[in-house]
Amino acid sequence: MSALHDEERIALSKLRLENAKERLSFIPGILELGDYKTAANRAYYAVFYAMRAVLALDGFDSKKHSGIIAEFRKSYIKTGIFDEEMSDIISGLFNVRASSDYDDFYVISKEKVTEQYENAVRFIERVEAYLTAVYPN
Repeated sequence: MSALHDEERIALSKLRLENAKERLSFIPGILELGDYKTAANRAYYAVFYAMRAVLALDGFDSKKHSGIIAEFRKSYIKTGIFDEEMSDIISGLFNVRASSDYDDFYVISKEKVTEQYENAVRFIERVEAYLTAVYPN
């Protein structure tokens, strides 16, 4: 992906941010249906796409979730561009999503998934503010 030109990286970043916001927009309806595991999954993927939106500007991508998370933390959290709370949000969403998706006996409460949703909203708001400052158009 590093061969992309600046305009292409910006377009890819914008597309990924829209994907993140779309995943986030599904969650209220999913919560209303009472499908808390799916809501947790969508919250995680909203944040995952938001991280990829930021990393697209650097020409970085990875087929592994761990690679995306590690690079985002290294390049954007450890450098102070985003605060440590963002790392905590990532960890929380990742762990709940993994449990929801892979542990047959995992039960998530409405309160917990609502917290996950609110964390994802905060994360994406911060990413969107950062990206808007980087490419104002």
